[in-house]
Amino acid sequence: MKKILFVGGSLNQSSIAHAVARELEGEYEYYFSSYYVDGFYSILKKLGLLEFTVVGGNQLRRTMKYFTENNLPMDQAGASHDYDLFVFVQDILLPGNTKGKPLLLIQEGMTDREGFAYRLVKWFKLPLYLAGTAATGLSDRYQTFCVASEGYKNLFVSKGAKPEKIVVTGLPNFDNAVQYYENDFPHKDYVMVATSDSRETFKRKNKKKFLEWTKEIAKDRPIIFKLHPNENVERSSEEIRAILPDATIMTDGNTEQMIANSQALITEYSTCIYVGLALEKEGYSDYFDIEFLKELMPIQNGGESGKRIAAECRKILEEN
Repeated sequence: MKKILFVGGSLNQSSIAHAVARELEGEYEYYFSSYYVDGFYSILKKLGLLEFTVVGGNQLRRTMKYFTENNLPMDQAGASHDYDLFVFVQDILLPGNTKGKPLLLIQEGMTDREGFAYRLVKWFKLPLYLAGTAATGLSDRYQTFCVASEGYKNLFVSKGAKPEKIVVTGLPNFDNAVQYYENDFPHKDYVMVATSDSRETFKRKNKKKFLEWTKEIAKDRPIIFKLHPNENVERSSEEIRAILPDATIMTDGNTEQMIANSQALITEYSTCIYVGLALEKEGYSDYFDIEFLKELMPIQNGGESGKRIAAECRKILEEN
């Protein structure tokens, strides 16, 4: 039986990988690993300098908990087997044991804007991770890149990705938004605010300005904040209460179900804006223009994206 290593990272990345693996059960032997690094980057990890990334910290703990709770077979860093296919949900930093091996890349969600760091990476051929997720898809280390929509395919091609390698499959977690209407979340008709870990990942952020903007949009409507899992909860909660003392602040729970029960969705930097747009919620983003996001919105295919990506995995395995 051929072997596949699915590599998670954030909880979103890990659950996307799991959705594909479910469609291949019984056909191949597969294992899961959290996102891993080697060489110089493994030294940085040991020194605790990567705790703000998917390699460590809360993101790693949540991913390992997800693997355990779902009884997924694990092989950390692919150390125990020789793999016929690697499946990653990000390619801006790929470990050495993937070189020369078949690799399928899945888009994880929203990507960073193409700022100055991105241009430096492109001009001087610097390591992709320095540009953040704006450089997603530019490694060219994959056989196939599965993306959310034609809009995203056009975006990745405009950056330099090869169009013949890109397949529009849709994305697990973002392809069946109507399912989230079936929930037992007790609140309804509020303004939902999904925050980000922008400061924890060293992006510039004027939090006070964002909260004042939120207050202006919400007016007299109730507000529920869902904090990012990688965010400094104490700091963010204190800032929110200073400007919006009556707002509800949540750190756990199903974000998509919260969006389904809301009137409006305000996001900092979060792919969950696409859930709101798919459900035709009143939507706001302080990072991207909403009309631009509508052009990129993941296709809604009733939850078929996992099957479509699995079919692309089969193609690669049959050819190698």
